Amino acid sequence: MTETRLNQRGLIRISASGDKEDCREFLQGLVTQDMQAVQPGTPRWAALLTAQGKVLFDFFLWADGEDILIDCEKEQAEALAKRLKLYRLRRKIAIDTIEDLTVHWSRIASERPTDPRLSAIGYRWLEESQSDESADSAYKSHRLSLGVTEGLAELGSDKTLWLECNATELNGVSFTKGCYVGQENTARMNYRQKVNRRLVVAPLDQADEKRQRVAYPDLGLSIEHRRVDDITGFDLPDWLKAALAEKTE
Repeated sequence: MTETRLNQRGLIRISASGDKEDCREFLQGLVTQDMQAVQPGTPRWAALLTAQGKVLFDFFLWADGEDILIDCEKEQAEALAKRLKLYRLRRKIAIDTIEDLTVHWSRIASERPTDPRLSAIGYRWLEESQSDESADSAYKSHRLSLGVTEGLAELGSDKTLWLECNATELNGVSFTKGCYVGQENTARMNYRQKVNRRLVVAPLDQADEKRQRVAYPDLGLSIEHRRVDDITGFDLPDWLKAALAEKTE
């Protein structure tokens, strides 16, 4: 197999040292996913939101024994760890970036965990790696071809409501887990079906710079935050077409 390492991803370890402390309980009141669903071999995509329901950081949650590992953008790892520490208060919770494991991805690796957002993205796992070779470009090209956005450049920070990032359709939120930061507005939007805007991957030759988050000239693509009624002319991925059709019925 060719090198699969995603060099642009970093890892944070969340661990509890007190007998009554639980890193799952700590994260349960913060992130959009139900921590009980995070089990060995079944990572979950999640986010940390503002009180208004806008995304600050998106990441993957992995179970590692009693610990939880957060798979996030490497450039945002320190900022995310610092943010999480604000919520720690006096809990005996350790929050540290780590270097002994790396994130890997491949379109063909059926013995590995499937990407929790969309199976067509491929497979994702954590392991030690001695190589500096990168699969980042192939990974970005493939996920964008499927209309899947992620990270600070595409989602923004405190700019986009989590459900506008297609979090429902890509399994990035639990509506049954109870309270977490930003839960009230997120649940209200879902209940009232008021997701009026979406992040979409558009052809660069149809780009609207006023709505553009980031452009990828090498891929001929533009990531844009558009009103739902303004994306009907795009060749949307099947998963998004189905979701929008269901909401108009």
